[in-house]
Amino acid sequence: MSIRVTNLSFSYGEKPLLTEVNFRVENGQKVGLVGENGTGKSTLLKLFRSEEYPDEGSIEVEGTMELVPQEVKRDPLLDSAKSVMLYVNPEGTKEVHEIRKLFAGLGIGEIELDSEPQQYSGGVKTKLALARALFKEPDILLLDEPTNFMDHEGKAWVMNLLAQYPKTLILISHDLSLMVEEYKGNYSQYKRLQKEAEELFKKRVEAEAKHIKSMEKGYKKIQGYTSKKGVKVKVKLKHRIAEAKANLPELPPAVRSIKIQLPDPVRSGEILITARKISKSFGSLEVMHDVDFAIRRGERIALLGGNGVGKSTLIKLLIGELTPDSGVVEWNPMNKLGYYSQEFEDFDMDKSVLQLFMDRCERMESFCRPFLGKFNFLANKVHQKVGTLSGGEKTRLAIAMLCSTDANLLILDEPTTYLDVLSQRVILDALKSYKGTMIIVSHTEEFIKELKPDKVFLMPEAKMDFWLEDYGERVGEI
Repeated sequence: MSIRVTNLSFSYGEKPLLTEVNFRVENGQKVGLVGENGTGKSTLLKLFRSEEYPDEGSIEVEGTMELVPQEVKRDPLLDSAKSVMLYVNPEGTKEVHEIRKLFAGLGIGEIELDSEPQQYSGGVKTKLALARALFKEPDILLLDEPTNFMDHEGKAWVMNLLAQYPKTLILISHDLSLMVEEYKGNYSQYKRLQKEAEELFKKRVEAEAKHIKSMEKGYKKIQGYTSKKGVKVKVKLKHRIAEAKANLPELPPAVRSIKIQLPDPVRSGEILITARKISKSFGSLEVMHDVDFAIRRGERIALLGGNGVGKSTLIKLLIGELTPDSGVVEWNPMNKLGYYSQEFEDFDMDKSVLQLFMDRCERMESFCRPFLGKFNFLANKVHQKVGTLSGGEKTRLAIAMLCSTDANLLILDEPTTYLDVLSQRVILDALKSYKGTMIIVSHTEEFIKELKPDKVFLMPEAKMDFWLEDYGERVGEI
């Protein structure tokens, strides 16, 4: 059971993602696919499954194959499934006790097998998709960011499960703990050496750019020379400048000094949101009961809780996408909302990056194109359909939209889920300097700690408390 790739080339429009790639994955091997957002990792998995086709070259696959995609939200099999049981066990080959055992390990043992899978959170859907793939026992298992949306306990269980998987495994992940545990530190060593090489490369490019600038200053000084010798010097120097510019390498996205800044927020009221005795249930599942709290100007609130306990439900209640069964959510009319949804529900996937951005920020193309360039949407990338972007690229687009508005209230539901480590740092730096009010969901402990929240809202307890350092340990464990 193997995959053989021969002289593979693939492009999106005019952008080459893969060029004359050759490799082979043998039976039982575990392979990690690593790289920055938008470099073709998910595309390679689609090529394996003939969901995309190479421009040149060939891919030969021997054996059965199953994929757990990056965005389970858009899985048509899950959307059409009438029950959890039919989704994870469509052939009916597994006994109920086997399903319950796997669900317990994944931390979803309480799920009703006859319930509809569409109702659950992103983390639960990912676990259901993983269970479905494992029950099929494929010769080759493809996992695209399998720990996205998972809490610490779920990640730990998946790490142990994958380490023991007896067949071929190809894994995409920006979760260093997942990769390092499996590959004995090789990836960490690679990243360290890569960073050192990139720093040296960056210094060399910057030094050469400084030299070019110095030559250009010299050229300006001698522009007035009219003698035969002076003209000869000018021509020679002009040629040297042109040659140096042509040979100056472009810094790759991972090395560029990417900095973004959220605009100063418009002034808000003293109290932005007040919840009075709100309750919400889904069938027999009560998410919260008679909950009271207020969110004040300038507060940073971390919303903590495991998968499926109601964090996204609470957010949707606060912004009016859901209505409480009882009680009321009072919304200050001075609020200007910037909202990031973990599943990109409000994106029109058929529009281009530029079209969607222009529609959202209501600005001209002359403003939007340079602005998108700050987020590495360069050249023809702005004309790519949103639906073809990777999860990390969609996240960058969503963050770009937030940065184009002077919102005084940010509500962010897992903003780092699809991002590589570099992009996470860029987003963190921008959020740390934000002067408005912020509510954030994240299972990344370091991210929450560095944001230094004032308060924490705990789920499923549905209570507000002041932030204590001890809560940092609960970010990923709940």
